[in-house]
Amino acid sequence: MKKQTELVVVSVPVTGHLLVMIELAKRLINHDRRIDTITILQWKLPSAPHADIFAQPLTASEPRIKLISLPEIHEPPPLELKHKASEAYVLEFIKKLAPLVRDALSAIVSSSESVRVVGLLLDFFCVPLVDVGNELDLPSYVFLTCSSGFLSMMKYLPERHRNIPSEFDRSSGDEELPIQGYVSSVPTKVLPSGLFVRESYEAFVELAEKFHRAKGILVNSFTELQPHGFDYFGRLESYPKVYSVGPILSLKDRPNPNQDAAERDLIMRWLDKQPESSVVFLCFGSAGIHGGPQLKEIAQALELVGCKFLWSIRKNPTEETNPCDHLPDGFADRTAAQGMVCGWAPQVEVLAHDAIGGFLSHCGWNSILESLWFGVPVATWPMYAEQQLNALTMVKELGLAVELRLDYVSGQGEIVAADEIARAVRSLMDGGDGRREKVKEMAEAARKAVTIDGSSFVAIDRFVDKLISP
Repeated sequence: MKKQTELVVVSVPVTGHLLVMIELAKRLINHDRRIDTITILQWKLPSAPHADIFAQPLTASEPRIKLISLPEIHEPPPLELKHKASEAYVLEFIKKLAPLVRDALSAIVSSSESVRVVGLLLDFFCVPLVDVGNELDLPSYVFLTCSSGFLSMMKYLPERHRNIPSEFDRSSGDEELPIQGYVSSVPTKVLPSGLFVRESYEAFVELAEKFHRAKGILVNSFTELQPHGFDYFGRLESYPKVYSVGPILSLKDRPNPNQDAAERDLIMRWLDKQPESSVVFLCFGSAGIHGGPQLKEIAQALELVGCKFLWSIRKNPTEETNPCDHLPDGFADRTAAQGMVCGWAPQVEVLAHDAIGGFLSHCGWNSILESLWFGVPVATWPMYAEQQLNALTMVKELGLAVELRLDYVSGQGEIVAADEIARAVRSLMDGGDGRREKVKEMAEAARKAVTIDGSSFVAIDRFVDKLISP
């Protein structure tokens, strides 16, 4: 009798990773009936305790996706490490999680003679679990929720580390790095901020060195968006096979513990009243929080430009005050007919609305893919993680975005002036240099990529063939 096939998935339990990993699981299981079941091993980070809130509703409509919760680990890494070097903290957490993953995998593999576990699909932070897969004779694959540019950087790091075994120096910000996979050299100043901190740098290098042990790497991008990068990896013989499977987007059934149904309805009703492509949307991600002085500069910029706006301002959880209290006196009254300030905003619904003409964004890769999917031009204001690299890709590599900043790093205390913000917003909403048309063309390319015989559709075909073949 033919055995049922099962794929086991492990993701970092934070929104930007878990939601997209679940969407990939749904894409895989609906793409090819040769995958009978996908099991997601759930776990929690102390800094992200609500993972199950997101996972359960997203998988409820697909009974072939199962959730198994792992026990909590004993003696997790100290939170002090997270505050100093978040990448090192997550890596240490994964290492402590490995025995629990091994036990769960062993139980799954031995649970039934009629089931064949065909592989292990890992979030890129979970790459150390490749060793667990090897112990159980399971091929491991990596899913990168970032761009091909980030993968290029990860391939470059071990090569650089062999010659310069130390973190990067911020004083060399204008140094140009020969990172293969980019059209041009990459300035040091746009590297992820963790690469300038010894503990995080060492974590990045350790992760990058383990990529070679994977059987393949899936990237949440598509060939038409980043042809140079995917062509580069396609020519490599001594590196895992790279599959361009994106855009993988979480567009439906997105739960949010901060969601206020009344505020959501108010936002959408306000957008319904605005002219097409007239509104700039300002949103900086779940951790994109500005201090009072910067909020004042943004507010002044919006008044200078005078265009319609929807501005999502996140509250700093460590502060009691309402961030709107930092806005200039009389701002709300003066802009009552011009715009709307809100807390949480339903980003996907907002970007899908015809009234939105531009997106001032932190450049998280998921947000970039969502903006491209809906044909909304972006102005770049990166904050953290790999967002500076994403901004470089969109502005310099692809010519699809307006440059506000490429190297801004949240938490360093720099204030971006109102005049600079206003210039970027004007350029964004004017759609000069044919940028708006380019973004619309890329939206069409994204949709074609995931349809039958599209580049990402074919890449998933090839991945599943590799996965299922004995």
